[in-house]
Amino acid sequence: MNTTKNYSAETERLKKELQTAEAVVIGAGAGLSTAAGFTYSGERFEKCFSDFEAKYGFHDMYSGGFYPFETPEEMWAYWSRNIWCNRYTDIDNGTYKTLLQLVKDKDYFVITTNVDHQFQKAGFDKSRLFYTQGDYGLFQCSEPCHSQTYDNEATVKDMIEFQEDMKIPSELIPKCPRCGKPMTINLRCDDKFVEDEGWHRASERYDDFLQAHEGQHILFLELGVGFNTPVIIKYPFWRMTAGNPNAVYACLNYSEAYAPDEIGERSICIGGDIREVLMKIR
Repeated sequence: MNTTKNYSAETERLKKELQTAEAVVIGAGAGLSTAAGFTYSGERFEKCFSDFEAKYGFHDMYSGGFYPFETPEEMWAYWSRNIWCNRYTDIDNGTYKTLLQLVKDKDYFVITTNVDHQFQKAGFDKSRLFYTQGDYGLFQCSEPCHSQTYDNEATVKDMIEFQEDMKIPSELIPKCPRCGKPMTINLRCDDKFVEDEGWHRASERYDDFLQAHEGQHILFLELGVGFNTPVIIKYPFWRMTAGNPNAVYACLNYSEAYAPDEIGERSICIGGDIREVLMKIR
């Protein structure tokens, strides 16, 4: 594996690639949002969930998402706060906006496993985004009986405003408008994830972008992608770089910045804080 080399030299290489590449494909994982300030533990968790921690014993938002709450009223009290905290609250420390400044004049496309909507909030072109794993801001039928999603901001806001003792009023539990079954969040966690019309259009635009730039000088810029779901971004980026002698692969990751030997000479691996690296390049 080709791992992080000289930090300054690799940063300069990335800066040059961002300037000269004919197209940039950004692959973003959870590490990018963490760098932007969307941490799931520590002070941010304590501020929003100290009462849940005291009652249920989990110590971060990620663990809370798997807690077996006994009632839907409790479950939605937790998830409404989680969604509001990570989807509707503006706390980006400039990481996403800095990234936009670096690529806004380039022919770019973004594929991301993040579900927090931060690319659109930062001003990225919606038609150049593919959220593969869903969106915290959408509900879907839990069955699902149909392939449609629903904006949830107003409902989530009511859940937060009217919850008491870590429970929402029963009348606020979201139900499918067609079959009456419970609604759930549009997150890919099992085979019931709804790929709605917008999802399929975004997928097609991503495929079209890759085909349009096939064989060109493409920078595959991977930001904060771990090994939870490597088949979505990491492995395809490696494969496409290997198959295109004009392509360059860049990996920015706090602790896992490396590339296969097969593309080592055309790889830029930078281990460190993504925000600091982007600010340095800008």
